[in-house]
Amino acid sequence: MSIAAVSGTPSLPTSGHRFDSERHWAASLALRFVNRDEVTRLVQARHQGPLRVQRAFYPEGRTQACHVYVLHPPGGLVSGDALTIRADIEPGAHALLTTPAANKLYKADSQGVAWHQQTTLNVEDGGILEWLPQETIAFDGSKGTQRTHIALQGSARCLGWEVMALGRPASQLPYASGRIEQQFRLTLDGKPLWLERQPLDPLHPRFRGRWGQGGATVQATLWAVGVNDASSAIDELRSTLPDNPRWAVTVRHDVLLLRYLGRCRNEAWALCEQAWQLLRPHWVARDAHTPRIWLT
Repeated sequence: MSIAAVSGTPSLPTSGHRFDSERHWAASLALRFVNRDEVTRLVQARHQGPLRVQRAFYPEGRTQACHVYVLHPPGGLVSGDALTIRADIEPGAHALLTTPAANKLYKADSQGVAWHQQTTLNVEDGGILEWLPQETIAFDGSKGTQRTHIALQGSARCLGWEVMALGRPASQLPYASGRIEQQFRLTLDGKPLWLERQPLDPLHPRFRGRWGQGGATVQATLWAVGVNDASSAIDELRSTLPDNPRWAVTVRHDVLLLRYLGRCRNEAWALCEQAWQLLRPHWVARDAHTPRIWLT
């Protein structure tokens, strides 16, 4: 899923990262959260390359969710980049992971070399994870693969989203070439709940056809596992969220799925954020607490 970035160039300190002669980044981040004395603590934050986190925040109180911001200072992914994120949520821990800005997927080089991004999220029995990155912006000509695997155990709960904006229509720079493949795998006790593979290829008929992408430039998916009384939650979403044909919500194999397909990043983001705020009381019996970084 998406890894947000802060503005900057690859001129970072030399400790802890690899920067090869091709100017490609190989970066990884491994996080582990545990519950100690009813407080979720970030006890491991191992990193290689320009991928790291700020300190843990507790805006909801020390015994509530631990908020952590994932940082990728180079500003996006280019040909040859390989980014890997892993987060382990142990029993009784509750982590909320987000990012400070949009992730950018830049145009491939003259050789068409792809970038790669792997996210693995493991939530143990009784653990809770909120995966709420800011949007990903794919530049024209970008080529790469995004793989996301969420592994849940027992009564683990997870809520997250992915917002993808293709091209930069405001600058009259559409996503007219390139290819991005998204792979998503969500399992419970090793058994698949939701498997999905989506190629985004602007030259394929699916991209323009009304039976496929339909020319939409922004898409979003929100998922939630562990929602109490999903039927009531869906009724509330349908009665409260803006009434338009660009989104829909359903439940499949105990996974609540909300989809958006349209042309406006702000609309997609607002829809996901409002849905999260409505779902959280059904999901963890607590009101949503907006990360401060979203307001800066």
